[in-house]
Amino acid sequence: MKLTAITNDSFSVEKTCEIILQILPYVDYVHIREKSKSMLEIYCLCKQLLAKGADKSKIIINGRAEILLLANMLHVHLPEKGMPIEAVRRKTACGLAGRSVHSLQSALDAEREGVDYLLYGHCFHTESKSGIPPNGIKLLHEIKEHVSIPVYAIGGITKELVSEINNCGADGIAIMSGIFGAENPKLAAQNYYERCKAYANTKI
Repeated sequence: MKLTAITNDSFSVEKTCEIILQILPYVDYVHIREKSKSMLEIYCLCKQLLAKGADKSKIIINGRAEILLLANMLHVHLPEKGMPIEAVRRKTACGLAGRSVHSLQSALDAEREGVDYLLYGHCFHTESKSGIPPNGIKLLHEIKEHVSIPVYAIGGITKELVSEINNCGADGIAIMSGIFGAENPKLAAQNYYERCKAYANTKI
């Protein structure tokens, strides 16, 4: 099973860069999801990462497709009701293009439009979605039965819950607070990595 880390928009550009570089050897991808930061700050973050040797094939720009062109990045992830993938591909030379989904219909629609993978959530209670009930893992299993592209699960996934996600057939997990909110993000990433690699790898 694949492991994706998602930044939590809680640190400076310099600190975020430092954490990403620490965890990069233990994750398959890192989503740069910094909603409060300006385009310039995200551009600077990408440039710092590349200057310090980060493998850009492991970095996914979340929600800011323009950064692919500005900072010469590869992959993009879009919200459920974001720009059409076809429009993004036409404007950028993107590699992987994913979309967040919260229902079976959204998953089917996203697959039909040609995305490379889906990010489903949130699966369990999480402080980052305080007050919003989780969608649960039953729907995760249902989505996996109806689509042929990889599906990643997100939301409240502790190390102890990785097996439940695997039992639903998910191709990977995406972790935000469990890594970027941890006292030691590198160690947290290592622990999640070990759990994920206990299961078969996926096609993306």
